[in-house]
Amino acid sequence: MTRNAREVDVLIVGAGPAGLAAGAELAAAGVERVEILERDQEAGGMPRHCHHGGFGGRLDRTAYAWASATGSEYVPAGTSGPEYARRSVRAALTAGAALRTGVTVTGWAGPRAVETTGPAGLERITARAVVLATGARERPRSARLIPGTRPPGVYTTGELQQAVHRYGQRIGTRAVVVGNEPVGHAAAATLRAAGVHVVAMVTDQPDSPVRPRSRRTPLLTGATVTALTGRSRLSGVALRHDDGRTTTLHCDTVVLTGDFVPEHELARRGEILLDPGTRGPAYDAAYRTSRPGVFAAGNLLHAAERAGFAAQEGRAVAVPVLHRLAGTDEPAGHGRRLVVDAPLRWIAPNVTGPDGARPPDDRFVLRTARRLPRPLLVVSQDGRELHRQRSLLPAVPGRPLHLAADWVDRVDPHGTSVRISAL
Repeated sequence: MTRNAREVDVLIVGAGPAGLAAGAELAAAGVERVEILERDQEAGGMPRHCHHGGFGGRLDRTAYAWASATGSEYVPAGTSGPEYARRSVRAALTAGAALRTGVTVTGWAGPRAVETTGPAGLERITARAVVLATGARERPRSARLIPGTRPPGVYTTGELQQAVHRYGQRIGTRAVVVGNEPVGHAAAATLRAAGVHVVAMVTDQPDSPVRPRSRRTPLLTGATVTALTGRSRLSGVALRHDDGRTTTLHCDTVVLTGDFVPEHELARRGEILLDPGTRGPAYDAAYRTSRPGVFAAGNLLHAAERAGFAAQEGRAVAVPVLHRLAGTDEPAGHGRRLVVDAPLRWIAPNVTGPDGARPPDDRFVLRTARRLPRPLLVVSQDGRELHRQRSLLPAVPGRPLHLAADWVDRVDPHGTSVRISAL
């Protein structure tokens, strides 16, 4: 079957917060042919299904840090997710970007050319620069290897939000939420809005970074899900506690939250180098991937941050893309890899740039697998210490930990990887 061939200046794959922000910024900067592709029929990304507030509000860093340290939940002022998505779409279209929904990128046809299928049929689109903004997804029960039967009543957060807010489906009467990150609390709020009693929130972490909003909802820490039970309908969630006890919570609904992974299939098909920690594309502070002319932004790079953070990266990626279009960018692929030692999980960005570029806000983002009280972060290369920094607050799973970037210019471009440790 013949493919229609077209050319654009910038092709953006994904119309979530990052992709829409990148499209708006580039079009407003005067780039004539900016095209955003979205495989869903509606643009806006995850916020479309998140009917709680807090989207688009300005982040109060002091209040956010205090909430992380004290175990309270920080919710910035803002609007609902669907309204935030609509505003993001309007901003991109008003700036002059072209937005096409229902279009799936099926593969690569060249260094900066993709093949697509959609309402217009088969197409091959070649761009001067490509921005991957395909976002992230929650891993379902099958990927989490939870044993037991396979009854109805098992959801991820996204499935729950679509069932309640998009399709108006009846969920159940008693639910257990697995996970205690902010997305878990959003799931609990969605259940309550649907008239479902939240039996408990469960986390395998020994300490809780966030307490449930409702004081009537028990939070079980140090508890691992060992099985789901039931035949025609879920009947219970079996738990094993850190002290060896086993219990079963009786319920007809369970929501598996968190455990996000980047939607990196397109990057993988393009043989773009992936970072083993984030599982998204390896990238430098200018959002350059290992493929020249291909950039990445948003939760594809580090699943999963808030929508505002993804949009901030979408706006930031416009600058190096503009340099690429003007022929003034530095070549990618010559930086040093940044690797972390356990219990740190990942760092982003995870490659140093050949031009000494620093990440947004002049700091790196890290995540930890377990709680660390006031960790000392040490940056080293080939046995040479480049930087050390004591955090004034605890580091907790599911929340970002930040590392200053003023050591980047001390990295030896001919040395080995740079290591970040938490002591």
